[in-house]
Amino acid sequence: MDGKGAHLAFKSRWRKTDEELCRHSMSFILHKAIRTDFFQSYLYLLEQLPLVKLYALTSEVINGEMQFYARAKHFYREVQATEEGMMGDYIELSSTDIESSREFLRKFIEGPGKTGTERALDCGSGIGRVTKHVLLPVFKSVELVDMMENFLAEAQNYLQGKKDRVKMYYCYSLQEFTPAPQKYDVIWIQWVSGYLTDKDLLEFLIRCQNGLKDNGIVILKDNVAREGCILDPLDSSVIRDLSILQSLVEKSGLTILQQERQKGFPEQCVPVWMLAMQKDPGLP
Repeated sequence: MDGKGAHLAFKSRWRKTDEELCRHSMSFILHKAIRTDFFQSYLYLLEQLPLVKLYALTSEVINGEMQFYARAKHFYREVQATEEGMMGDYIELSSTDIESSREFLRKFIEGPGKTGTERALDCGSGIGRVTKHVLLPVFKSVELVDMMENFLAEAQNYLQGKKDRVKMYYCYSLQEFTPAPQKYDVIWIQWVSGYLTDKDLLEFLIRCQNGLKDNGIVILKDNVAREGCILDPLDSSVIRDLSILQSLVEKSGLTILQQERQKGFPEQCVPVWMLAMQKDPGLP
């Protein structure tokens, strides 16, 4: 197809431009805006992708994800390895968050056709706040994965008295992490999906499926935009709206069992949603 050939030539031309302009943030912003407009036009015509699904921050559109990830890691080097650090400016919401997470989890564990309580994986665990208050009260053992080594080191102190039930601490970014096959009853992903591009989040959800036991579930809990996709330049993360998350889940092969909005947070806060997902039983 002629259009596809033109696309490949254009993509090759812009790859070099990305490498030059990403060194200068203001140039990068201008370049990104121009490039987004172009890609929205050609993708709609060539691949019939809806315009609402295209975002300049995802790896389908720009080749600058190395900088996107590096900025996030730089931000977290300055974050304290405490509950306050994990919650940012909202430590007072921690107990409300924990109670809602517990109630949501209870709907999917134990009983006919439900998941077991042998082992859970806490993704983007930080020091283990979710592990301590949500997962360890339910599961016999938990494993933690986080990109920050100092958070995982502090987790061993924070989880004193329970750390014999924490079997592994994996120091990886999620775009580089693969859960062990058929090992987990629940994979919990909270306040970390926004640090992945669409492509990397999709691929991680696919890998998570392989890490689930029979009847295992993935629970994703995160900030959700009211519309579209929003960049938070402070910590280099994105906030997706619910339809975008649902689309990524569908493409991954997971099926959404239930979704629920977090209650009890102030109205001025970005909405938080919980999605429980399971591997499509029709897939191998």
